[in-house]
Amino acid sequence: MLTRSLLLAATPLMLTFGAAAQAAPQCQFLQPIGGNGVTPIVAKSVSRGKLIGRPNWNTDFIVNQPYSSFKFFFTANSADPGAQYPVSGFMKFSDGSNLQVINETMNPPIGTGRMFGPFPAIPGKQASQMNFKVGNSDDPGSLGFSYRISVQGCTGI
Repeated sequence: MLTRSLLLAATPLMLTFGAAAQAAPQCQFLQPIGGNGVTPIVAKSVSRGKLIGRPNWNTDFIVNQPYSSFKFFFTANSADPGAQYPVSGFMKFSDGSNLQVINETMNPPIGTGRMFGPFPAIPGKQASQMNFKVGNSDDPGSLGFSYRISVQGCTGI
């Protein structure tokens, strides 16, 4: 009888815990456009602008299904403690519009970084890509420094 009483008393706690676990966001990494298909994490160095063509400061990640939010991840690989990383992030939509969600200059220690977001999906807009931009022509001091980036799409938030 005591065991049944304990089980009945614990049932609301188990239901509450189970509901909380089910409500936790489910996130998956988005694949970079032009990536190798093996890893969703992109490693790059901030490069100098080109005389002909475009610099490789932008990385797009494909949104292949509806998500309720997005997270952007940046990690510094540079060994220079004075490295400054101009970081921008954009949500791109199927109608050709975009929304800037990140605009910062960072100086994280090597091997550390930052998660930006979660940024909620925009009602009435269909996200098609998430764009990460690291480096720009206004900050030549960031040239040559390396970093890793990735983006996750999440449901259940």
